[in-house]
Amino acid sequence: MRKIIVTVAPVCHPGKPIPEGAKNPLTPEEITEDVLACYRAGACQVHLHTRDLKGDPTFELDVFRRTIQAIRRESDIIIQGSTGGLSTLTLEQRCVCLNVPEVEIASLNMGSVNFGETVYVNTLPDIRYWAKRQKESGVVPEMELFDLSMVETCSRLADEGVLERPLHYNFCVGPGASSNLAATGRNLCFLSQAAEPGTSWGINHDSMADFSILACAIGMGANAVRVGFEDSFCYAPGRVAHNNAELVEKLVAMIRLMGCEPATPAEARQMLGITR
Repeated sequence: MRKIIVTVAPVCHPGKPIPEGAKNPLTPEEITEDVLACYRAGACQVHLHTRDLKGDPTFELDVFRRTIQAIRRESDIIIQGSTGGLSTLTLEQRCVCLNVPEVEIASLNMGSVNFGETVYVNTLPDIRYWAKRQKESGVVPEMELFDLSMVETCSRLADEGVLERPLHYNFCVGPGASSNLAATGRNLCFLSQAAEPGTSWGINHDSMADFSILACAIGMGANAVRVGFEDSFCYAPGRVAHNNAELVEKLVAMIRLMGCEPATPAEARQMLGITR
């Protein structure tokens, strides 16, 4: 059966309203408990930023290391770090997660985008820097694309030798605070058709009200989908999950109803070319 990578991004952005009844994990113990429940529910990958105990971006690795080590003691879930996040951190501080040996794959933002009333800056020199650091660390890049033009950026950097093929895209669609492409089937068609032959692609839907676009993406050939409080608390209109595992359980059920199966961590590592 066709395998689908299920990623969970369990911690919501700082300042984002938390619905009543939902528990946003922040401490290493809370995140570990949440992630392990998601792992048992069918998630094979977890996306984590380096945050402090308040959930704010930081270059200090203490909380991140404690969380990762606790997760790794109990599971073989893939650890995905982040080189993103709107913050005042320097280039090196934004990719500090690469210094943690358990990190196997990391996000790589492929361009700048409006975010609320400001700009989320990811220049080409910045991208080259983070890609070089990922290569030096043996970490596989997952390219985050907010716009159709960023598909061309991926190909250009691969032609330069900055990125290695096959490429792994993650299409980040809205609505949300950023001015990325709206979450519509029409836009998914544009994005998937523009993808290089031989690439794999996934999706996360910011501020989603239901799983309809995730289902659309799977039907169109996506091999990865993401849920979690970083993206949304909802799984259906007006229905809020109490924890991240609830989102994963409902997503896995939908994947199986579509005739697919959630990938195991071992299967996902093979699909993504992770050898670290």
